[in-house]
Amino acid sequence: MTTGAGNLERGLDRASGTRPIPGNALTHHADSARALGAMVALIAEARAWVHLENYIIRDDATGRRFADVLEERAREGVRVRVLYDAFGSRGTSGGYWHRLRRAGVEVRPFNPPWRGRPFHLLRRDHRKLLVVDGDRAMVGGLCVGDEWAGDRARGRQPWRDTALGLRGPAAAALDATFARVWRRAGAPLPGEELSADPAECGPTAVRIVEGVPHGARIWRVLGLLATTVLERLWITDAYLVPPAAIVAGLVDAARAGVDVRVLVPGATDIPVVRAATRIGYRDLLHAGIRLFEWRGPMLHAKTFVADRRWVRVGSSNLNVSSLLTNYELDVLVDDEPLAIDVAEQYRRDTAESREVVLVARRRLPPRITDAAVAPEQAPPAHQRSAAERARTAAVALRQVAGGLRRRLAAAATGLAAVLGGLLLVFPHVMSVTLAVGAFWTAFLFGWYALFQRARTQSDDAP
Repeated sequence: MTTGAGNLERGLDRASGTRPIPGNALTHHADSARALGAMVALIAEARAWVHLENYIIRDDATGRRFADVLEERAREGVRVRVLYDAFGSRGTSGGYWHRLRRAGVEVRPFNPPWRGRPFHLLRRDHRKLLVVDGDRAMVGGLCVGDEWAGDRARGRQPWRDTALGLRGPAAAALDATFARVWRRAGAPLPGEELSADPAECGPTAVRIVEGVPHGARIWRVLGLLATTVLERLWITDAYLVPPAAIVAGLVDAARAGVDVRVLVPGATDIPVVRAATRIGYRDLLHAGIRLFEWRGPMLHAKTFVADRRWVRVGSSNLNVSSLLTNYELDVLVDDEPLAIDVAEQYRRDTAESREVVLVARRRLPPRITDAAVAPEQAPPAHQRSAAERARTAAVALRQVAGGLRRRLAAAATGLAAVLGGLLLVFPHVMSVTLAVGAFWTAFLFGWYALFQRARTQSDDAP
């Protein structure tokens, strides 16, 4: 007879499209600046090959730091390959890529618009992956740019993101995923760069979840766990605009007594996404889900921890673009010590966040507001960059515009009500008035069209 645990494992195999790979050692990186340092150190240790794939690789101090070590390895005879997304890295100068190529690095853009495939332009390579020699890897949400490194001297805190370092057989499996996307951008990898067969070196089983267009694999994994968790489901997401089915699963879990929490950015590099995220707050709060908004510069992590067992870290956001359109990469880990570690980090993150709550009002629906925050919980001071100040101004402008739209809607409601009342009380007079107004509007538009036509003909005359 198959146990419930066995059924869950089988369900996760089917939902994720993969089986667990045992025998790995993992390192949890919750500090973006240190994670970038670990990536640079990993590249410097390479002896056979380096495979770097990322949505954004910037030509800034952090990008040049990576370029230095990539060039040094290539000149030492290590085979170095870099795959970047043509849209995500659109701001990176051509000189940056030429510099790498001159040093012997093979560089490929993923799905550039000049390739003439307009129906595939929305398919982006949103993955973040580094594999060295087929036996060590890092995967998560970090891109290569100064936002993730921060600048402590200038008071700029690094973006909050998460990555996992892996040693063991799962690293070779990650290398195979790199090869599949590399092949979509050009010729395949040579066979010797897929020949690594690392021995088991740790206690942890890892599932490699490859997100492909229309695959919805992380969507299915989260849906399955939402229906089976007993204690907790804590989610961190950078650009949360979840499909209705995910919202329904989270709501059902919360109503069944599961401790469901969602942590999202308070300030974001894409203000319109923040507005879209807030639209769904009310339904989640009514179900008892706890919502937190990070108070630091930007929260870019994509993780969840389920009960005291399952951890997901990767590149997939819970929105339609990530779940159904992009190429994404996540790892699902069955490891209680890691789950405890990630849960502790989640508590630290929420301690530096604002909790969003519903406040009851007489004769009106509950109002969404921020819970009171103790002064000692304030996050470290952050000196905003010009880009961050512009995004904050955009959020404020949207809030002002939102208030203006509400006032305009109220005025339009009153005007429509007055017109409706006048039509009921004075039907004949109002009908004649509206008819005259309609004919006058038609005359004005017709005169304008004839005037524009005559002016165009006179301009075209020799």
